[in-house]
Amino acid sequence: MAQLGKGKLNYRCPSCFMRDLDIDMFYDKEKKEFCCIRCQYRGSEKDVLEKNEMVRFRYGAMLKRFDFGLEDMEWTNDPAVEK
Repeated sequence: MAQLGKGKLNYRCPSCFMRDLDIDMFYDKEKKEFCCIRCQYRGSEKDVLEKNEMVRFRYGAMLKRFDFGLEDMEWTNDPAVEK
């Protein structure tokens, strides 16, 4: 069994990250692949980067503010309440 170690860069496991778990991957120098010790995901650097890019798409609009015009909506159907 190969000894696992940290790579030159720390990559997040894309499989775990899609489930909101922040797990660093280890690098297998013999097989030249990254692997996750939590979910057993294995992949090349290219594969990991591609899948992590898909995860980033999920959070792409996280800091963007959406204005749906809520101030114009009626919050109650009670006619006794003033607008």
